[in-house]
Amino acid sequence: MSTINVSAADSDSLPAVQDQLKALLLKQHKIKDSANADFSLYTQADIVATASTVTNTFTILLGAIAGISLLVGGIGIMNMMLTTVTERTREIGLRKAIGAKRSDISSQFLAESVMLTFFGGVIGVIFGWGLSLIVSKLFSIAAVISTSAVLLAFGVSALIGIVFGYYPAKRASKLNPIDALRYE
Repeated sequence: MSTINVSAADSDSLPAVQDQLKALLLKQHKIKDSANADFSLYTQADIVATASTVTNTFTILLGAIAGISLLVGGIGIMNMMLTTVTERTREIGLRKAIGAKRSDISSQFLAESVMLTFFGGVIGVIFGWGLSLIVSKLFSIAAVISTSAVLLAFGVSALIGIVFGYYPAKRASKLNPIDALRYE
């Protein structure tokens, strides 16, 4: 026998039932010291506590993976925007030569970065929604997509665009128009 399920009349009598069960099993197994017991007693509270610990561990693990993914994605956005600034150096120089201010150039590249990450957020939400539908159909699990989760995804996307697009936008705004127009 590997498992015995015992129920108590109410939750108040559970500790007494557990003590009686432990004493009975120690006597039946002929064990004098309870430290040498060859059995384990678990209550529903113990199982819930274990499940909660496992859930918290998975939450931390998934949060760490998400954080690393956001960092890598942000670095990718920054590299792409730096490449865009380099490719459009003459355009930036021309715009500055005809009167564009640093803030205009910076705002343009920051807006492009935010839009890029926003569209990435749209694709991610669509992909996540589709995946949740597939999982709910295959495994009969009720998947709920909350509006707050979707808004959070878009907010994080925009924040990543702002944070990692700031340096390329600032770099573009600091270009000297004469040097930028000479750039080949």
